Amino acid sequence: MKNWLVLVLVFILPFIGFAQTKTKVACVGNSITEGAGIEAGKNYPEQLQTLLGEGYEVKNYGIGGRTLLKKGDYPYWKEAKYQEVLQWQPDVVVIKLGTNDSKPQNWQHKADFEKDYVEFIQSFKKLPNKPKVYICKPMPAYRENFNIRPAVIKDEMLPLIEKIAKKTKVPIIDLYTPMLGKEATAPDGIHPNAEGDAVLAQEVFKAIKK
Repeated sequence: MKNWLVLVLVFILPFIGFAQTKTKVACVGNSITEGAGIEAGKNYPEQLQTLLGEGYEVKNYGIGGRTLLKKGDYPYWKEAKYQEVLQWQPDVVVIKLGTNDSKPQNWQHKADFEKDYVEFIQSFKKLPNKPKVYICKPMPAYRENFNIRPAVIKDEMLPLIEKIAKKTKVPIIDLYTPMLGKEATAPDGIHPNAEGDAVLAQEVFKAIKK
């Protein structure tokens, strides 16, 4: 009887462990990802966690003011959180950077944007667990504020992101188009409120579940 019980446990326990494993989702980004000015529980990664449910673990790796450009004023590359997310080895990585890169002091290095973004994507794709990487088109900047320039995002950055996605063969999550005409959800013209973040979370959710 004991031998039979041991055999059953040996067979079943690995499946129990597998069933309990959660899909790890890392949201990498700037203050919009971090949730600047939003009440607790309402930033887009937190709302994404609610949408995805218990089978997923979503972590917020957003840092305000950070750039994708290595020569930017506050590069994400230099942050401890960048190393943390690499070490966490997520199953899914959602990158939403670029808004702060549109600032004049950063966009003067725009010639490096494609190269730096490709390298950033590859740093995740090279992880041992080979995560699924998504890159986001930034939401619109509704007016110039904090030196963030709407025209640069729309006319220069969005086409570059499409080119980068094709080059690296990663899917794009379009957060620009769904937020057009939703100025009321971003009181300062840049950072969405909880309502705006609900739209972002829904778009990311649809992409992941697709």
